Amino acid sequence: MDESYDVIVLGTGLTECILSGLLSVDGKKVLHIDKQDHYGGESASVALSQLYQKFKQNPIPKDQMEAKFGRDRDWSVDLIPKFLMADGGLTKILVHTDVTRYIDFKQVAGSYVYNKGKIYKVPSNEMEAISSPLMGIFEKRRMKRFMEWISEYQEDDVKTHQGLDLDKNTMDEVYYKFGLGTSTKDFIGHSMALWTNDDYLQEPARPTFERILLYVQSVARYGKSPYLYPLYGLGELPQGFARLSAIYGGTYMLNTPVEKVLYDDDGKFQGVVTKEGTAKAPLVIADPTYFPEKCKSTGQKVIRAICILNHPVPNTSNADSLQIIIPQSQVGRKNDIYVAVMSDSHNVASKGFYLAIVSTIIETDTPHVELEPAFKLLGPIEERFMGIAEIFEPKESGSTDNVFLSRSYDSSSHFESMTDDVKDIYFRVTGHPLVLKKRPQEEEEEE
Repeated sequence: MDESYDVIVLGTGLTECILSGLLSVDGKKVLHIDKQDHYGGESASVALSQLYQKFKQNPIPKDQMEAKFGRDRDWSVDLIPKFLMADGGLTKILVHTDVTRYIDFKQVAGSYVYNKGKIYKVPSNEMEAISSPLMGIFEKRRMKRFMEWISEYQEDDVKTHQGLDLDKNTMDEVYYKFGLGTSTKDFIGHSMALWTNDDYLQEPARPTFERILLYVQSVARYGKSPYLYPLYGLGELPQGFARLSAIYGGTYMLNTPVEKVLYDDDGKFQGVVTKEGTAKAPLVIADPTYFPEKCKSTGQKVIRAICILNHPVPNTSNADSLQIIIPQSQVGRKNDIYVAVMSDSHNVASKGFYLAIVSTIIETDTPHVELEPAFKLLGPIEERFMGIAEIFEPKESGSTDNVFLSRSYDSSSHFESMTDDVKDIYFRVTGHPLVLKKRPQEEEEEE
């Protein structure tokens, strides 16, 4: 097989699969290779037996495991848990490319925030906000004024700005203007804007304003919570985009390690050699594991603990799925701790079981101890699997050698940063921004 392509993509992580799908739709001839025998790369969903093999020194025999946890194939556990924002970037790409036809989504029942030792539901509408024990009566009024400012703000109508400039005023100054207290700032910044630490307070307010607006619009879509999650787990997402690419003529090769990368005399990418032969293309898109020498560590590591429960998380009204955010200030940390919970109602666990996946950025030499505040909220844990991942990013943009690399998946609880990476790589590869058009049939449905 000695063939030429427009693009070669290495690794079937979500970022890579979205890009191969988008570029195939654009009419590019794409070859997609993965050294592993399954889709998803770092962001795959795996069966329970695979989880034992990956994380435990001496896994228990399969029959014992199934006696305790039900059929192996009923489990589909995300290695990197994230939710989709109902009105977020990834959802828009799914709709634009029509990948939604291959995947069923279910709404996540609720979002909770940790405050002074307890968890509280993040209010998803005005009624919940008024009755929420998170704030006193006067603070609620101030919060209401703040939220009205967010929803009524119009760029070209200075009257709606209330004297604030989103690009000059810091977020701290905005909070001060509305007289919001520390715990409310915590709540807005971490449960709605979903910042993982407090650096945003001293930065211009616009990104936070946009994040809160995204949260509010996402909640408005379906009520209850702003999050969606695919049935059968996140591993469905890369496969959906892989199918899209294949429909548009993309070629896929799993279980195919790259034996050699070819460059021309100027050091530009030329192609790859595999057991199938040589494939040529003027550029390559890949995850960091294919070009470790062209990546650098961000200095951050994420710890993730996958916990199996045989009961719903206490104090969540028996929700079948939820997110808990533990703001860093509540537990004396620099970074938030996230808990993503799914259950058999999402076809990712055996009947009666729940998956709670805890993640945060490591700050000490005893990272497992850092997750204790989250473990305490979960009640009895039947089994837990822990892994640590270093976060890598490309050293260069790819313009000199035509090697375009994605970033590792961060500790955030949703896909917005990953979607930004997709848009960024798409722009670097094509030279023009990714424009998502609404599909005509979707507009008809909305009328």
